[in-house]
Amino acid sequence: MKEAIRNRALELGFDLCRFTTAAAPATADQFARWLEQGNHGGMAWLERGKAKREDPQLVLQGARTLICLAVSYARNGQPDRADNNPNRGIFARYAEHSDYHDVLASPLKQLTVDLDQMGGAGTRSLWYVDTGPILERDLAQRAGLGFAGKHTSLISRQLGNWFFIAEILTTLEISPDEPEPNRCGTCTRCMTACPTNAISQPFELDARRCISYLTIELKGSIPLEFRPLMGRRIYGCDDCLAACPWNRFAKEGSLMLAHRRDDLNEPDLVELLSLDDAAFKARFSGTPVLRTKRRGLLRNVCVALGNCGGSEALPHLERASHDAEPLIAEHALWAVDQIRQRLNPIGTGPFAPQSR
Repeated sequence: MKEAIRNRALELGFDLCRFTTAAAPATADQFARWLEQGNHGGMAWLERGKAKREDPQLVLQGARTLICLAVSYARNGQPDRADNNPNRGIFARYAEHSDYHDVLASPLKQLTVDLDQMGGAGTRSLWYVDTGPILERDLAQRAGLGFAGKHTSLISRQLGNWFFIAEILTTLEISPDEPEPNRCGTCTRCMTACPTNAISQPFELDARRCISYLTIELKGSIPLEFRPLMGRRIYGCDDCLAACPWNRFAKEGSLMLAHRRDDLNEPDLVELLSLDDAAFKARFSGTPVLRTKRRGLLRNVCVALGNCGGSEALPHLERASHDAEPLIAEHALWAVDQIRQRLNPIGTGPFAPQSR
């Protein structure tokens, strides 16, 4: 039955399928300490679901097996990005596709139905795509799907860093696969690559400093100290993932390739700044970017223009500084001042250094 499930998963488009028990993750204490230190920032949902994340039985009573699945979003021949176009923003690579939650839902549902049929009467299963209250990365490592790198994301020897993970928790008992040992060795490229030093020590991330957190999860104002470090990144950050040498083994997956959105590859920043709420929803319908709402994305766009834009961006930012949304207006005002200081180093704007 195990191989039948694995083969069915591959038929449905998943790139890897591995199995582990539904026992509590060995890293539960480490997760608790991470929360106590406040490293989760404003992601209160992580703390609310703490008990369930520490015990899968609280998620599905009688669960015996966790099936861990991977879907690659690598793109063969995709060049490394360089900060050579100041008017273009950068999305994390995964966001240049339709929302993976939606794409993976259909094959996951089908695999769950097939699983329950194989298990027979009384079999119960739950599927999740990055939404369930389980420590999915930790359990995926135990299943042998990959290993947690020093950047704290999962690394696969077959897929590198560019993949999504999903899970099915089931009452069906299936023999577990062998865990994947850590294979980082002495490499610290991901830590060196992080613009904000968010990887506070190997295998520990302070989300409050992470550009992915700042551009997606943070709902309020971006701290001034981090704005210049964001460059042109307007939704997520891939720097630590891209630095990993295991990416040389990354394989392009078929499931996400069909949902590639080329219009999200380095979009025009000034064009994005002109979007009203209706236009924002239309432009990003069906993509992960909707998560930030207009206020969040345009906040990030203002920061990117403040970091890299020239005089041509000033009238657009000045207009945005009067936006009805205070979060956008504040960051637009900051961006105007940053550009003016570059054009005239003796700037006198509200964010400029004051003379003594």
